[in-house]
Amino acid sequence: MILLFTGLIVALAKPAGNWMYALYAADCLPGERVLYRAIGVDPRAEQSWIGYAVSLMVFNLAGIGFLFAVLKLQGVLPLNPQGFPAVENLLAFNTAVSFVTNTNWQNYGGESTLSHLSQMLGLTVQNFLSAATGMAVAFALIRGFARKQVAGIGNFWVDVTRVTLYLLVPASIVLALVYVALGVPQTFAASATATTVEGVKQVIALGPVASQLAIKMLGTNGGGFFNANSAHPFENPSAISNFIQMLSIFVLGAGLTITFGKAVGNVRQGWAILAAMMVLFLGGVAVTYAAEAAGNPLHHALGLVGGNMEGKEVRFGVATSALFATITTATSTGAVIAAHDCLMPLAGMIPLFNMHLGELVVGGVGSGLYAVLVYAILAVFIAGLMVGRTPEYVGKKIESREMKLAVIAMIVPSLAILGLTAVATVLPAGLAGPLAKGPHGFSEILYAFSSAAANNGSAFGGLTGNTPFYNLLLALGMFVGRFGVILPVLAIAGGLSVKRVVPQGAGSFPTTGGLWIALLASVIFIVGGLTFLPSLVLGPIADHVQVAAGTLH
Repeated sequence: MILLFTGLIVALAKPAGNWMYALYAADCLPGERVLYRAIGVDPRAEQSWIGYAVSLMVFNLAGIGFLFAVLKLQGVLPLNPQGFPAVENLLAFNTAVSFVTNTNWQNYGGESTLSHLSQMLGLTVQNFLSAATGMAVAFALIRGFARKQVAGIGNFWVDVTRVTLYLLVPASIVLALVYVALGVPQTFAASATATTVEGVKQVIALGPVASQLAIKMLGTNGGGFFNANSAHPFENPSAISNFIQMLSIFVLGAGLTITFGKAVGNVRQGWAILAAMMVLFLGGVAVTYAAEAAGNPLHHALGLVGGNMEGKEVRFGVATSALFATITTATSTGAVIAAHDCLMPLAGMIPLFNMHLGELVVGGVGSGLYAVLVYAILAVFIAGLMVGRTPEYVGKKIESREMKLAVIAMIVPSLAILGLTAVATVLPAGLAGPLAKGPHGFSEILYAFSSAAANNGSAFGGLTGNTPFYNLLLALGMFVGRFGVILPVLAIAGGLSVKRVVPQGAGSFPTTGGLWIALLASVIFIVGGLTFLPSLVLGPIADHVQVAAGTLH
């Protein structure tokens, strides 16, 4: 299954990349002009990086305000057959920031807290818009590398509109219909009543699930309609639906590497980036699967052999659960089909490490590409030091301004993760959150803030997050982790777009071959490792040592 998934993603990368390149390069398309007139936008007007950033921030801050209002007015709005009241203030704030930043961290149970209207008008809409925002930033950075001495990096309103209208919406409609055919509900009914095999009446929540499921996976959002997320049989009825979901998570992120290659006039550049991503991805899958397949030595001592099935769906098993966990944390997708808290310690370390890398192993829609290009800037700088030349990448010289901004983009989420984790591990309000103690309890806290600042949204489990302390700090981590990276990336795009293209010479470092792929993957791995190794030693690595020694906790 792992090899089949990898092969299909590589095969789908080119057609997906071509589709997105057509959107990136197109003039005004049919249906757009009416929208632009309505909001007073000139689609031909280029924006500087500052103008682009202002538009993006206004759009996203307005989204936070709108979603917060929907959640607070839920009790008086229509399509609330369950009669749910307004969401509590801090939980509503946390949820609003979460879905606008493409994080989809959920400190609530969807089927027991939110009305159908809140799920559709609030959460599903933001799933589209947050994904479109990430892709817009990726387009802006691509223009920075591709353009020659042009001040503008595009128009934010055009990029968001075009991606939503001609990519996310049509693809999501097709996926939603497929999911309905496979058994996912799409209804305004509140619930159904069933009689179990024991003769007990059970009320089963229903709702417009398929429409949210389609974009939550395609847009690498991950927020589930149900509390159990993709482990719930109504969100993920079968192995077929599960495989389609895994493919939809990766396909746009992989395709954007080809879009980048076409835009800079050398598709091999895109394939090289994708190759580095897949090297890291397959390494992560191998560790996760090996640790889970080996099982728990404490169970083996009791005569129980086999892989670690704790916290997993029997219908998915060890291999699929390991693959799904690696896929979702290699991207900014918070969906789960197994309890990450129940993974073996080294297997649980890989989702953490994926998030620590910035979720660029394919990564979120748009965010994965611009994150890996930031690392590419660092890698060519290191290569330039080796060969004694001014570093350059796809014809653009990488100078001190680009390096400073790249370092800021890498450091901001790291500071948010480690700083907020440190605060939570010394304050009583933070220590009250984890269920476990010792290294595993530390992992629960570290995972929560890693998930927030990396805009992933998956939960390790075991942490009580719906408290004033965690609602506020996690929201802060999500906001800083999202926009603390986007703003320096846009500044990089603005600086690159005005530069002239430097022809490759005999002394230029090649950025398409095996050496470059190895260097890029190594820089990503080493920088992530150096930054977060101490925290991983205190958490999952210490947990692994305890389990290997037969220590219970």
